[in-house]
Amino acid sequence: MAVLLPAYLLALGHDSFSVGVVGTATLLGSALATLAVGAWGHHARPRTLLLAAALLMAFTGLGFASFEAFAPLLVVAFVGTLNPGSGDVSVFLPLEHARLASLGRGSQERTALFARYSLAGVLAAAVGALAAGIPDWLAAHAGMPRLQALRAMFVLYTAIGLLIWALYRRLPLPPAGGAAAAAPAALGASRAIVVKLAALFSVDAFAGGLVLNSLVSLWLMQRFGLSLVAAGLFFFCAGLLAAASQLAAPWLARRIGLVNTMVFTHLPANVCLVAAALAPTLPIALALLLARALLSQMDVPTRTAYVMSVVTPAERTAAASFTAVPRSLASAASPALAGALFAAGWLAAPLVLCGALKIGYDLTLWWACHEQPLHGE
Repeated sequence: MAVLLPAYLLALGHDSFSVGVVGTATLLGSALATLAVGAWGHHARPRTLLLAAALLMAFTGLGFASFEAFAPLLVVAFVGTLNPGSGDVSVFLPLEHARLASLGRGSQERTALFARYSLAGVLAAAVGALAAGIPDWLAAHAGMPRLQALRAMFVLYTAIGLLIWALYRRLPLPPAGGAAAAAPAALGASRAIVVKLAALFSVDAFAGGLVLNSLVSLWLMQRFGLSLVAAGLFFFCAGLLAAASQLAAPWLARRIGLVNTMVFTHLPANVCLVAAALAPTLPIALALLLARALLSQMDVPTRTAYVMSVVTPAERTAAASFTAVPRSLASAASPALAGALFAAGWLAAPLVLCGALKIGYDLTLWWACHEQPLHGE
C-alpha cells in the first residue's frame, strides 16, 4: 500500500500535495486510535481490541476501493488503518509489544524476540512491495484498465484484514505467572525516562514522516521517472536488506548494548539518506537508499526492547502507549510538509531535512540514555 497509494491517488486525478495530506491523515488517525487504546484500552481485553482493529482494516480497504473524491478518501484515511510507510505507526503495535515483552526475560531475550517479530513484518512488507507491480502487469497482459487494477489491490487489502481477524481469533490467553502476572499500571517510577524517550522518539518520527515509502516512491517517480514495477522491485530489495539487519540487531546489542546499537547503526544510515537526496543519477541514489535500508532498521527491535527494559513490568503497557502516541502525532505532521515541498519543486528537501533531524536525534539519544540502568538485568 505504501508504494501503491501515491500511484492510486495520482491515477484518480489528485496532486502531490493531496498525497501528502492523505499520508498525514492516516498517521494522525493512527495516533488518536493509539491514544484511545492507552487511555481506555484497559476496559477491554487486548484480544478484543486486536479483532476490532482487524475489522477496521478490512473496512479501510473497502473505503479506498469505493471512493474517488478527495474528501471521502481523506475521511477513510483518517479513521482507517492504512499505513503509508514501513515503520511502526499502528494501533496494533502497543498491544502486541506489551504482550511480547511479558514473554521475554531480560533485555537480551526481549531483543531477540522483538527482532523475530520485526523480521516477520519486514519480510511481509517486502513481499507486499514486490506485489505493487501487479496492477501494471494486469494492465499490460490481462487488458485490465490500470485504475481498476489499482483498485483491486485495495480489495485484496480488505481480504488480508479479514485473514488477520481470523488469526487473532486463535490468539491464546497470556500465560500465568512471571512478568505477565503484573497488573497493568499507570506510569509511576518510570515516568521521567518515558517522557524523555517520548520526546526523542517524536523527533525521529517527525523526520521519518518526511520519507515515508509512499513519498520516497513519489520522489523516485518524479526525480528519475522510475516506473511502478521498478519501484516495487526496489522496495522489495530494500525490505530484504532491512530483514537481514533485524537478524544482526540482537547479536550486535549483546556486544555493544542497546543504545549503542540504536545510535551507531542509525547515524550512517542517515548520512546515506542525505547523500541519496543529492545523488546525480538513479543508480547512485538507489545504491545509497539500499545501504540505508541495511542499517536503518536495526534500531527497531532494540528500541522496543530498550523501552520495555527501562520500565517496570507493570508499566510496560502504559509505556508502549505513551511512547507510541507522540511518535504517531509527530509523524502525522510531516507528510503534508513533504508533499508541499515536492509540489514546490524542492524534491531533495524532504530527504535532506529528514537526515539532518535524525542525525540530531541519534546524537541526543546517546548523550541522554547511554548510562540509563535497565530493569531485570
